[in-house]
Amino acid sequence: MKILIVDDNPSMGKVLTALFVSAGHEVVGAMVDGSEVEARITELQPNLVCLDYNLPGKDGLAILAEIHAKSPEIDVIFMTASADAAVEKMAADAGAAGFIRKPFSQEQIIKELKDVEAAREKSAAGAENEEGKNARGGASAGVTNTKKTVVIADDNGSVRMLLKGLLEGCGLRVLKTVSNGTEAVNAAKAHQPSVLCLDVNMPEMGGMEALPLILQASPDTIVVMVTGCADREFVTQASEAGAKGYILKPLRPAYVEGFMKKLFP
Repeated sequence: MKILIVDDNPSMGKVLTALFVSAGHEVVGAMVDGSEVEARITELQPNLVCLDYNLPGKDGLAILAEIHAKSPEIDVIFMTASADAAVEKMAADAGAAGFIRKPFSQEQIIKELKDVEAAREKSAAGAENEEGKNARGGASAGVTNTKKTVVIADDNGSVRMLLKGLLEGCGLRVLKTVSNGTEAVNAAKAHQPSVLCLDVNMPEMGGMEALPLILQASPDTIVVMVTGCADREFVTQASEAGAKGYILKPLRPAYVEGFMKKLFP
């Protein structure tokens, strides 16, 4: 992968560069300021940005939002020295493909990089499978079975794209992707999917508000929450409202695949 590093500590940039190069990747740039990241992304066309939270010029969360608004195909590993759990949740909800706290070991950052690689490969495989089915006429019997249909509701385009690829890579057919709770309710009513992956934090109507309406509109649909924070209180609340589980952000291929195998053994 082509990687851009954005960290205000030059020493950290050098360490990450050495690690990524030793792992077989190309580091196309290292920046210490957040104000020019968008221009450098346009110039360098990285596949992945390794992005610090606290930066001069512009903070990492604002940059993350910009990347996913304009270049959702670019993955972001978000880094921070903050111990605030809310930062991880905000980064996950904004579409970070990976998250790591400083200080970290070499093994931790390499593992995070491998997880992002695996997600990219799984997503690409799902997209290729879907293209192949379409080229053969689209209506492949086993895939269009209502037992294996999915609607995805998430306000972040990169998360929708990645989750769609992961689910298609698991052999499921994604019927529709939407960006808010109101659209999720309408999609449930129109498509009656087997599974609806429902983001918790969305505009217009959040996932927890939409959940009972979805189950009313499509009683046989299995609703799976998608969240950056699955504490005990949330899990209990979602379960009592009718959700059958949750997928945690940042998305991990092995977890998504394992979860879907439990739903469709």
